[in-house]
Amino acid sequence: MKKKNQDIRTGLFALIIVIVIIFIIGLIINKPEPVIIQGEADASEIRISGKVPGRIKQFHTEEGAQVHAGDTLVFIDSPELTAKLEQASAAEDAAQAQNRKAIKGARVEQIQGAYDMYQKALAGVEIAKKSYDRVQHLFDKGVMPAQKRDEAEAQYKAAVATANAAKSQYDMAKNGAEREDKEAALALVDRAKGAVNEVKSYMSDIALTSPINGEVTEIYPKRGELVGTGAPIMSIVDLNDIWFSFNVREDLLGNLKMDKTLNVKIPALNNQIFEVKVTYIKALASYATWKATKTSGQFDVKTFEVRARPTKKIAGLRPGMTAIFEETLN
Repeated sequence: MKKKNQDIRTGLFALIIVIVIIFIIGLIINKPEPVIIQGEADASEIRISGKVPGRIKQFHTEEGAQVHAGDTLVFIDSPELTAKLEQASAAEDAAQAQNRKAIKGARVEQIQGAYDMYQKALAGVEIAKKSYDRVQHLFDKGVMPAQKRDEAEAQYKAAVATANAAKSQYDMAKNGAEREDKEAALALVDRAKGAVNEVKSYMSDIALTSPINGEVTEIYPKRGELVGTGAPIMSIVDLNDIWFSFNVREDLLGNLKMDKTLNVKIPALNNQIFEVKVTYIKALASYATWKATKTSGQFDVKTFEVRARPTKKIAGLRPGMTAIFEETLN
C-alpha cells in the first residue's frame, strides 16, 4: 500500500508538471505577436520662388550650405521689369508736372493778356455808351429815325456782353484751375505713384532671400537659365523642425494615441533608442487601404499616417533616416 500511494503521488506530480508545461506552451503560442513598424525622419521644407520672370544672374549659395533668415540666395535679371520701372517713373514725372501746373494756375503772360482784353472791352463799352446816348438825344428831338436808335442800342448791349466775357476770362486766369481740376491732377499723381510702387514691389523680388534658418537641399535651375513666375528655384529644409512619419494599419492603432510616448531605434545613429511623442494621426487616401483577400471573415484595413516628434533634440538626425519601433498586434 505504501508503494502504491507513492506511485499515485508520483503520477499526480508528473501530471501537474505536464499541465504546467502545456499551459506555458499555450501562453507562448497565443502571446500577441510584436510587429515591427518602420518609418523615416521628415522635416519642414520650403521652396524658394519669385514673382519676377527672368534669367538666373547669380547664386549666393550652394546645395548643402547652411543659410540664415534674410540671407540673399539668388539674383534674377529682368530687363523688362527695369523698362517698366522707367516707364512708370516717367508717367509719375508727367503727372507731377500737371499737378504743379494746376496748383500754380495760368502763366503771368496769360493773366496780363486776359486783363488787357478786359480793358479793351471796357473801352468799347464806353464808346458804345456815348454813341447810344447821342443817338438817343437826336431821336428824342425827332431828327433821328428809330432804326438808327435801335442799332446804336444793340451795339451798346453787345459791347457790354463782350466786356463781361472778357472779365470772366480774366478772373479765370487770375484764380487758376477749378477745385475739381486740381483734384483730378492730384488723383493722376497718386495713380502714377501707385504704378511706380507696384513695379518697385516686383523689383524687390529680383534678389530672393531665405525666410528661415536651414540647409539648402536642392537647386533646380542653372545659372543663366530662364525661370518663370512662381517657378521653384531651390529648396531649404528646416533641421530644427523635424519629426518621424510612420504608415500604420488601423488594426495596430489600438495603443497609438495622441501624446503617447514611444521608443524608436535609429539604425543610422548606431541603433540608439530615442523617445518620441505622437503628435499627428490621419487616415491616408484609399489607395493605401489593405484589401481583404477573402469574401468572409476579413475586412478592408485602412492605413494611417502617424507622426511623432522627438521629446529632445537628436544630434545628427537628418531627414530620410529610418526609425523603427515595435507594436503588439491585438
